[in-house]
Amino acid sequence: MIRYALRCDQGHDFDGWFRSSEAFETTRAAGHVSCMHCGSAKVEKSLMAPAVPAAKKEDTAMTPAEAALHALRQQVEANSDYVGLKFVDEARAMHEGRSPARAIHGEAKIEEARKLIEEGVPVAPLPFIPRQKTN
Repeated sequence: MIRYALRCDQGHDFDGWFRSSEAFETTRAAGHVSCMHCGSAKVEKSLMAPAVPAAKKEDTAMTPAEAALHALRQQVEANSDYVGLKFVDEARAMHEGRSPARAIHGEAKIEEARKLIEEGVPVAPLPFIPRQKTN
């Protein structure tokens, strides 16, 4: 499909979609292309910029904030154990001395995290969603 910027003889601008350039010309010649504003069948293609796809994200440099977030994620993943949905139980067990202390990261519901903080368990939210590890 081709999108054309169109203009009628009254100066109204609008868009039209056609299968091809030939389909536009055939449809217009048959009087089936008309202005959506005034109904005029005297329609011409207007100047338009070509649609150029945006660069892919991996082709562009990261912003300083994205780079910092990426570095933080790498640091957390390299220096702590992912415990997934067992985060609350593991954090509480380490705080109570039932499990050896170590750096962990995982997932918790907001209410559960708030309860850990109220209990004095040292936890902090991460500014990214952990990558789920699979077996």
